[in-house]
Amino acid sequence: MNASPADGEAPAPGPVAEGRRRSRADRARQVAEVLRRQIASGAFASGVLPDERVLIADFGVSRNTVREALGVLRDEGVVERRQGVGTVVVRRPYEHTLERLTGLAETLGTHGEVTNQVRVADVVRPPGEVARKLRVPEGGRVVHIERLRFLDGVPLSLDLTYLAADIGEPLLAEDLAGRDLFGLIEQSTGERLGSAGVAVHAVNGDPHTCALLGIPAGSALFTVERLTRMPDGRPVDLEFLRIRGDRLAFCAELVRTLPDTPYAAVAPGPNAAPARQGGEPASADVEGVRRTGDDQ
Repeated sequence: MNASPADGEAPAPGPVAEGRRRSRADRARQVAEVLRRQIASGAFASGVLPDERVLIADFGVSRNTVREALGVLRDEGVVERRQGVGTVVVRRPYEHTLERLTGLAETLGTHGEVTNQVRVADVVRPPGEVARKLRVPEGGRVVHIERLRFLDGVPLSLDLTYLAADIGEPLLAEDLAGRDLFGLIEQSTGERLGSAGVAVHAVNGDPHTCALLGIPAGSALFTVERLTRMPDGRPVDLEFLRIRGDRLAFCAELVRTLPDTPYAAVAPGPNAAPARQGGEPASADVEGVRRTGDDQ
């Protein structure tokens, strides 16, 4: 049996060594992703990550892999190394659920104070796409509101909102700097909002938006388009949000629905796991990062 190289020892040149280098990088990325999700969900309440030896045992990887993973998180500004303390969390991305229709303050109010800088609040003629989605007749008007939003004084998102005129105009006299629009709409109309369609994309931010959000040009942003409707299905609120990718994580609990074709009628693939009693396929453990010889 050939012994694998120890941590810190250069592997022999050639395709096998190159494969090992890629493998450790992959494992480091996986460890970093798990730690990033744990931090976002509120783990490590003390603000200090476990010791390297604990992480090595938990993930079943080498010391070099753990150090590389922590280096990824340091480069992202999520953690930093402090002498005599260890690796500490310096920025925790907060989770925003996609399962419920909530405003930013409703979602993140327990994490800190949400405040808004109102940059635009006016009645305008909408762009064509906005008019179409809000079902505004030709020549009609909408209310346009643009707000820079902060969590505990740090910029979080730039929100561009278009509201149907009869819904939005009463809000121009309300506290747009201190309240979520959802709450103001429901207060003004006396009705609960019904539902919304949401699309999320990842982009590199343009210089102007990044300057407003206090991050370098080209930084990762979530772009969110959300069309919110009243209970009768009428669209009243179209939003275009630019959210800092380092400060927010979207999450949801999803339920798998089976296709119409009966499961037994689908031919299993050559690598299919054996079925459990009752026809349910055996599941694979995909959450952990498992150790293999090429990472030791």
